[in-house]
Amino acid sequence: MFRSVEELKETARKIRINIIRSLAVSGSGHTGGSLGLTDVFTALYFGILNHDPKNAKWAERDRLILSIGHVAPVLYATLAQSGYFPVEELLTLRKLGSRLQGHPGREHGLPGLELSAGSLGQGLSVAVGMALAGKMDQKKWHVYSVHGDGELQEGAIWEAAMSAAHHKLDNLTAIVDRNGVQIDGKTSDVMEIEPLTKKWSAFGWEVFECDGHSFKDIVSTFNRAKATIGRPSVVIAHTIMGKGVREIEGDYHWHGKAPSEEQATRFIKEIQDHS
Repeated sequence: MFRSVEELKETARKIRINIIRSLAVSGSGHTGGSLGLTDVFTALYFGILNHDPKNAKWAERDRLILSIGHVAPVLYATLAQSGYFPVEELLTLRKLGSRLQGHPGREHGLPGLELSAGSLGQGLSVAVGMALAGKMDQKKWHVYSVHGDGELQEGAIWEAAMSAAHHKLDNLTAIVDRNGVQIDGKTSDVMEIEPLTKKWSAFGWEVFECDGHSFKDIVSTFNRAKATIGRPSVVIAHTIMGKGVREIEGDYHWHGKAPSEEQATRFIKEIQDHS
């Protein structure tokens, strides 16, 4: 675990650069959400999660479920930075035979994956099942599930949310990437999801909000969420899609677009100069 905000910032800088490099080489993939979630993933893997990169299947590890599988680049880059596999392997993103496919697939043998993800709306149900199993087996590990705000338009999310509250799964924390945009535009235009805090609360969850780009806020909020007793918790992390590259920040067109080599060079220089 890192001990300072400055170390977390430096780690996030490296992860952002590796995300851009891998996407530029692949020529396809999801840039915006991956950059936007980098700070949250950095805080999780280097300040929150109880895990061991040298023993990916450690029975007492915390579980992280990536429900929004299309932001696989941020998961891959964070796992590599954590030491689960060589950073150089990130340049095989989306290549034939690679362990790093466009959406995470456990069948490819990449260490650190808990779920094969693709269809949106499924991850919370899996997380509920894991958390319930942990409760039944009296385990101390915690389950985290990561969701996009557009994904909350899926009805299955709310069925799982209802189930988690019913079973009092206080060993479960959901994370909402609240950047306000999805592949077709603003969430408020595509399908309004507000009042989000009141919805989660009405479903029986303890609700927290944080600045998804403030490490101090992220870490303290997750610690408070994990301390919740008797009900599941959700952290609504307010983020900016494409964070770190000003020309694409908040632009939904970068939801599923990879940078060209020229753009990647420019984006990386900006991150190096301003991080």
